[in-house]
This record gives sequence, C-alpha cells and structure tokens, in this order.
Amino acid sequence: MGAATRERIIEAGSILFRRQGYAGTGMKAIAAAAQAPFGSIYHFFPGGKDELTGEVIRAAGRVYGALVPRFFDGAPDTAVATRCAFRGAAETLRDCNYADACPIAAVALEVASTNEPLRLATAEVFAHWVGGLTARYEGAGLAPAVAHRLAVSFVSMLEGAFVLARASKNAQVVEDAGEIMFEAVRAALDKAAE
Repeated sequence: MGAATRERIIEAGSILFRRQGYAGTGMKAIAAAAQAPFGSIYHFFPGGKDELTGEVIRAAGRVYGALVPRFFDGAPDTAVATRCAFRGAAETLRDCNYADACPIAAVALEVASTNEPLRLATAEVFAHWVGGLTARYEGAGLAPAVAHRLAVSFVSMLEGAFVLARASKNAQVVEDAGEIMFEAVRAALDKAAE
C-alpha cells in the first residue's frame, strides 16, 4: 500500500461525493471504487470517513482551483475568461449527464450545520477560490473591494447554477449565470477604465 492507493481512495471519494453526496457514500463503496482493500482506508485515514472527506475536499478544491488559469490565462480579457469558465462548466455537466458537479458544495450543503471540521474544510476551499479570483480581477485593474465582490458572486453563481442545472438537467442555467457574470465584470472593467 503506497501513495498510489491513497490517491485512488481520494479520487474515488471525490467522484462518489460528487454523485451521491456525503451521506449517500459509504466507506465500502469508496474502497470498491478505488479498488483498494477496505482496511487500507483506515490505514491512510485513521480518523475514518471525516478525515477522508476532509482530504477529499481539499484535494478536489486544488483540482477545481487549478481550472481558473486554464480559462483566464489565454482569454482576451477577464470578462471573456469569466464567461468561458461558466461555459466550460456547462459543457462538463452535459458531458457527464449531470452526474458530476462540485463535491465541495455537495458536502457543504449536507454537513455545514452538523460537522464543524468538514464545514471548516469546505469554507477553506471556497475562501481559496474567492481569493484566487479576487487576485485575477484585481490584476485586471479592479479595486480590491469590487474584485472581491465579483469573486464571491462568481463562486456563488456557479455553485447555485450547478444545483439548478442538475435538478433541471439543463446546463443552459450555467451559461445564463455566466452571461450575468460576464456583464457584471465587463461593467466593472468599463467603469474602472473611465
């Protein structure tokens, strides 16, 4: 049992939490999906499901956070990058038939009132995403307060749109949210340029 087994367990947990949520995902299912002996979960995560879930949240947060440069680095401007990020999310939802959305939001919705360590883990990831987006918007010339509000709006709109899109099986909701964010960022950039 090595690092590869540990990573398979984390990846399996991420997939299952995205699809089934925290309560709907058992440790045996994670072990089976990871093709790992059941005992290996407790070898790597002696704190059980909560420890594993905290690690899944942080790992998934890093993976999703790394998508920001993918959309922002090559875009002609920050408003277009914002739109492209939402369009990419909509495409991903369609490609997976609405089964895979954000594991962080899925867990946060279930445990925020009942599990303080996992609430803190989800809050940490969301704060990291907001911080990264805030830096991108500031780098485009927006004032820190405006950049922060847009970053919070971006994360909120995207996560809310995921919920609506999964419920309706219609990713147009995500694209519509992206258009609203595009307009908000474009207006802020135009105002900053005055």
